Formats: sequence, structure tokens, C-alpha cells
Amino acid sequence: MQRLLHHDDLGKLILRLAVGGLILLHGIDKLLSPASITSIGNMLDAMGVPVFLAYGVLIGEIVAPLMAIVGWQARIGGLLMAGNMLVAFILVHHDALLTLDAQGGWTLELQGMFLCGALAIMFMGSGRLAMHPD
Repeated sequence: MQRLLHHDDLGKLILRLAVGGLILLHGIDKLLSPASITSIGNMLDAMGVPVFLAYGVLIGEIVAPLMAIVGWQARIGGLLMAGNMLVAFILVHHDALLTLDAQGGWTLELQGMFLCGALAIMFMGSGRLAMHPD
């Protein structure tokens, strides 16, 4: 039992499955709802950024989470997910960066947790319970 309580690789697997799995659901939703990609493209266009870069969200929310989940190049997957979240903060959530919700919590708790989880994956890697351990 004590060995299980100190099993870093199991903790890394749980983190990869949780963060990757939850972000992947957002990516699948965007893949099935092309209007959301168009909306992201419109935000980019308003900032003078090429619209085709909106498809980058599919890399950050489908490819990168899958990399993390299976443990193949998990550090790169974490970096891509973290970058995706930073872009989301800039494009979509910038007005709420310093706001609290009705319960006194940060309005962007979910997005903040995704960003921090992705950074943790990036820094820790996949561990031994992975397709390609690092």
C-alpha cells in the first residue's frame, strides 16, 4: 500500500488522463461544431491575425490531449495545451481575468486548472505508464 501512495508514475497517468481527457472533449465539440472555429477565426481577424490560425485550436484541443493521454511526447502535448489555453485567455477570457464568481472563486477556475495541469504535464513528462515514457 505504501508503494502505491508514493507512485509518481501513477500520479502522472491520472493527471494526463484528467487534463487530456477534459480538454479533448472541448476539441471534439469544436470539431463537431464548425461555427466555433469560425467564431475563433473572426476574433483573430479582428486582431489582424490570419483567420486560418483558428484551426490551431484543433491541435491544442485534439492532437495535444491525445499525445498526453497516450504518453507519446507528453511534454510537447503539455506545451501545446498550455499555449492553447494562453490563446484562449487572450481571445475569449481577457475580460474575466481578474473577476470573481458569485461564490467568491475565480471566474476562470476551469481554464486556470487546464493551464496549470498542462504546464505540469509539460514539466513532469509522461512517466513510465505511457506509450513512450520520458
